[in-house]
Amino acid sequence: MTKRQAWIKSRTLTPEKITLARVVLEEVRQGVPVMDALRRHPLEQGGYLGKYALVAAYNEMVAQGELAPDAGLLARIRMKPVRTLSGVTTVTVLTKPYPCPGRCIFCPDDVRMPKSYLPDEPGAMRGLEHGFDPYDQVASRLDALQAVGHPTDKIELLILGGTWSAYRRDYQEWFVRRCFEALNKNGANHEEHKGREEGKAENEGQNVVPDSGRLAKTQRENETTSHRNVGLVVETRPDEITLDEIRWLRHLGVTKLQMGAQSLDDRVLSLNKRGHTLAETRRAVALLRAAGFKIVLHWMPNLLGATPASDRADFARLWEGLCPDEIKIYPTQLLANTELYEYWQRGEYRPYTTRELIDLIADIKTGIPRYCRVNRIIRDIPSTNVMAGNKRTSLRQDVHKEMAQRGAHCACIRCREVRGKLLDLETLRLDDLTYKTDHAEEHFISFVTPEDNLAGFVRLSLPGTGAPATGLRDLDGAAIIREVHVYGQSLPVGAAQSGAAQHAGLGTRLLAEAERAARAQGFRRMAVISAVGTRQYYLERGFERGEYYLVKKV
Repeated sequence: MTKRQAWIKSRTLTPEKITLARVVLEEVRQGVPVMDALRRHPLEQGGYLGKYALVAAYNEMVAQGELAPDAGLLARIRMKPVRTLSGVTTVTVLTKPYPCPGRCIFCPDDVRMPKSYLPDEPGAMRGLEHGFDPYDQVASRLDALQAVGHPTDKIELLILGGTWSAYRRDYQEWFVRRCFEALNKNGANHEEHKGREEGKAENEGQNVVPDSGRLAKTQRENETTSHRNVGLVVETRPDEITLDEIRWLRHLGVTKLQMGAQSLDDRVLSLNKRGHTLAETRRAVALLRAAGFKIVLHWMPNLLGATPASDRADFARLWEGLCPDEIKIYPTQLLANTELYEYWQRGEYRPYTTRELIDLIADIKTGIPRYCRVNRIIRDIPSTNVMAGNKRTSLRQDVHKEMAQRGAHCACIRCREVRGKLLDLETLRLDDLTYKTDHAEEHFISFVTPEDNLAGFVRLSLPGTGAPATGLRDLDGAAIIREVHVYGQSLPVGAAQSGAAQHAGLGTRLLAEAERAARAQGFRRMAVISAVGTRQYYLERGFERGEYYLVKKV
């Protein structure tokens, strides 16, 4: 039995556990702290109930009419509430192993996994467990999230695995469609079986005829289903971004791109056999921005040829024209099955110590602009795979502790999100942070609390005269809304909670501010890169369907 199988077995809900959970839940309803109530009722075989059992008992009691829905109670017993405090619920799926055009010396290459992933990484482990089947991965993740009390009506779908653009397009279209079918939960048995047979054919290298009409039908159903897609994210390389690729990504419904910039130094890129240049990164980012995509760049300190001093200088160059919306800081990790490991064995490479990494990231984090979100500070690779250097996976917490000791402050989006805090909407102030990028003027328009917490924002892009042409009619002469996001615990569509940022009309007010800013700069058309599941939201606010975007006269 694997560790994951043992973990699943330990969480099996027996009638005895449910009965005990009902007792504990009643005490929690009466005001007893959750952990105190759990400790007062140990299991006969030892140990204590998990919160998942309380959520299961809550759902059962609500379904049977024994308990009225109680958002406050559910919030108290929910496991890991931070996962949905950003306003959406993320579901991560992994594509099958497939050749990657990259030859990076730091990248692991396990034949069981897509390039750069290891089979014991948590997210990758789930992909392997389900044979990389997209329907199974999404469906099982939805079930797991619901079982621990998380809302699943607004889903950001994150597709990981190697280089997305390198996969065959028939596989890409099938993979995305099956993800949407899992979100829609509309697959009758024969439909689900047909999807599995297609997946089997794909894994055996056979061609599957694309069915774009079927994808469009599935996407249209998702506009009003119970699990709506509010963001579709894939990862690729800067040298894979072309006009044709952008059109294809919009056909699939992609709204956000993760790209490995890794370094902004051509010498370091060459030493690490990255396979692209800084100029190609700049070209890709400018083209994606002109097409309205949200842009996430990966940046890697401690590459071969870099030093802590050069990394500090390199990181500062991210904000000179590129200006990503989000970043992932991935310190280079020395893994056994990589070419970099051979450099280390010859004494030609030195991993930074944990102390050096903490000092480096604490230094650079204070310079991150207010419009950018730091999604991660280290890869979720188990330390047993790291051969030398830092083995701590809690690097973000270590960095925050160091910054607190220094009295330093980070103003990135993640550090300022309101999360679960209730708001006095009358005290919010409106900010319009304007900054220049390569070929565009960006407006980060946000509502901020008196404590400088971020309640919501809109990203408005105003293409300049030198902006690259996309060839997409919807964007001709248009200001582009690249993102609207309201923070706080994710609430069901149409729900409201007193003092919560979501469903308080902030999104509508932000759209109005973006329209005013665009009109003031002479724009008479506006386009929004809408995810499939948010189309109705924009249609209700005056936008109309275009070819790949929703559009509106301003």
